[in-house]
Amino acid sequence: QVQLVESGGGLVQAGDSLRLSCAASGRTFSGYAIGWFRQAPGKEREFVATISWSGGSRDYSDSVKGRFTISRDNTKNTVYLQMNSLKLGDTAVYYCAAGRSWRATPTLRTEYDYWGRGTQVTVSS
Repeated sequence: QVQLVESGGGLVQAGDSLRLSCAASGRTFSGYAIGWFRQAPGKEREFVATISWSGGSRDYSDSVKGRFTISRDNTKNTVYLQMNSLKLGDTAVYYCAAGRSWRATPTLRTEYDYWGRGTQVTVSS
């Protein structure tokens, strides 16, 4: 089992920045790819970003590419999502997830085995 806890969400204005953290405990964290997903009211949960177990590979959705950066510190069992130039459309509950896939940077929800409870990010105008 891997337990994941997200933090760092909040209410910000458009154009501001936030850094989300995903702290892991339990089984060996470094063996898992970690992804960030988000879910807005009335919408399906969507992929945001992912990082390979080593941190050497990353992937982003087109909607956040160039604005968000995912990173990890395996010595601290923590993954970060730096979010810059936030837009109204970024408002959602953000979830981190851990998974082992044949792909280094999985992007599908079904490729992840463990999920956190989420942290709310609200961007206002």
